[in-house]
Amino acid sequence: MNKYEALIIVKPDLSEENRKNLFQQIDEAITKHGGVISQSGLWSERKKLFFPIKKYLEGVYYLAGFSIAPLAIKDIRHTYNLNEDILRVLITKLE
Repeated sequence: MNKYEALIIVKPDLSEENRKNLFQQIDEAITKHGGVISQSGLWSERKKLFFPIKKYLEGVYYLAGFSIAPLAIKDIRHTYNLNEDILRVLITKLE
């Protein structure tokens, strides 16, 4: 299992309850595919974007660190892309 870090930008106009549910879904996608989350949480609240993403000028950043098999990354990325509340996903492998 390799160590990864996921930075996820979500819509800034979500209610607090919807945001908590979305963060829980993000973590569940990792554990569902056999991953172990070492850390996860809100990284930045309503940060201005350099360019519009899906007509949004701001985003809420969520950061998750986890260990998982390399083949599961594709499935996790696909799960995140299906969610309309997620604007952008960046998953990087940690050395």
